[in-house]
Amino acid sequence: MCNLYSVTTNKEAIRELARAMGEIRDTLGNFEPLPAVFPDRMAPVVRHIANGAGEMTMMRWGWPPRPPKPGEKASTRPITNVRNTASHFWTPWLRKVEHRCLVPVTAFCEPDNNQGHRSVWTWFAQDDARTPFFFAGMWREWEGQRGTKATPVIGKHLVFSFLTTDANATVAPIHPDAMPVLLIDKAERETWMNAPMGEALTLQRPAAKNAVRVVAKGAKQDGE
Repeated sequence: MCNLYSVTTNKEAIRELARAMGEIRDTLGNFEPLPAVFPDRMAPVVRHIANGAGEMTMMRWGWPPRPPKPGEKASTRPITNVRNTASHFWTPWLRKVEHRCLVPVTAFCEPDNNQGHRSVWTWFAQDDARTPFFFAGMWREWEGQRGTKATPVIGKHLVFSFLTTDANATVAPIHPDAMPVLLIDKAERETWMNAPMGEALTLQRPAAKNAVRVVAKGAKQDGE
């Protein structure tokens, strides 16, 4: 699962990539590059709004946790990745195209646990220039407490998560369990944002081997 990624591009580049959705309204404000996006942090997302337009806005990474089963302790950890898209927890949202979103990204990070006693943080991107692409995401409104105990954020939130799938031939040697669902080209972005659920979920597949490559190792921040 991916719990760290970066968005080091500018919002003009994000808007240009998302134009498959039509006109894009910008509510990001003064957007600064994000070399390390961790769970529960704010990050840019592109979603549908009224009349077929799109909007770039900031949301908090992590879906609210599942309700506990009888006898279980309630979790407070946000759900950052969506793998089981057949689950009734996810399907009501996946059916609604208005709750799908594009999550801008320039690189994502997975720990390489093959190096003995320590993990080596390994960054994957399309190229050294960090050409932007998108994760296949979902968003919703939620009311409650997020943030840390020291600095809680209480109230209404816009939250997002994104799909994962089997690791491809590039990611698997580092992190064999999974990788995010990557939307590299315009056709994939249009399908994810507009197609019926069954067609949209055909995108939940490993990316082509040459879709990304290792661009950095060692730091929990891209470009450090």
